[in-house]
Amino acid sequence: MPAPAVLRRLLPKPPLWVAMYHSIAETPADPYQVTVSPVRFARQLHWLGDRGLRGVSVRELLAATAAGRERGLVGLTFDDGYADFLESAVPLLRRHGFTATVYVLAGRLGGDNAWDAEGPRRPLLDEDGIRRAAAAGMEIGSHGLHHVSLVDADDATLTAETRHSRELIEEITGDPVNGFCYPYGTVDTRVVRAVRKAGYAYGCAIDPGPLSGTYALPRIHIGEDDTSWRLTAKRVLHPLRRRRPADLIPAQSGPARSVLS
Repeated sequence: MPAPAVLRRLLPKPPLWVAMYHSIAETPADPYQVTVSPVRFARQLHWLGDRGLRGVSVRELLAATAAGRERGLVGLTFDDGYADFLESAVPLLRRHGFTATVYVLAGRLGGDNAWDAEGPRRPLLDEDGIRRAAAAGMEIGSHGLHHVSLVDADDATLTAETRHSRELIEEITGDPVNGFCYPYGTVDTRVVRAVRKAGYAYGCAIDPGPLSGTYALPRIHIGEDDTSWRLTAKRVLHPLRRRRPADLIPAQSGPARSVLS
């Protein structure tokens, strides 16, 4: 009978667990369900810690995976680069010894979420906020320039949103920008190729289906309603709903779309 260690090597590895957040704040209105209150967020971090899990940036998660040390690690990501990431999320992350990745909009620094027509206006990180988040040990990634759907963008816009946004953020932080996050979660083969060509090491999506891979990492949306039992259910169901990302991107595939990002 095979030894347990041999069986573990024979079984398929579980998919990476990457959680997707947006804003950490108190809000009376949240039509897009992108806000988690600081109290709920603190409880969710406690849930991770109580189970021996540690939240890390995607950069750290992928490095650990390459070394075979990803067990017990959970990727924590924050889309859009809201100013409350620095004000509310970072202190709680540091209290737990966690890190995370925040994806900022290089063309809207210090602005607001004007793309959310029905939601409340939320300030975005400015250059100083980005530097402070990086100094706190957080990974800074790109969410493009202006929060536009890249599968609908022309070639010039696609290049600017991917390559130019990376250049602008690197000028601010002085460090390489490794990660890109697709606005609205929309991604197709053309967009993936543009992200690779722009020099990123990985890309985060939401549910990219057959495109799942290093440049289209699936993520799990985490919201205000995610109590302990809901988080447990999501973690149990995750291997059934997502496959472990591969290194190869399919040569051809249609767009993978999501309503969130």
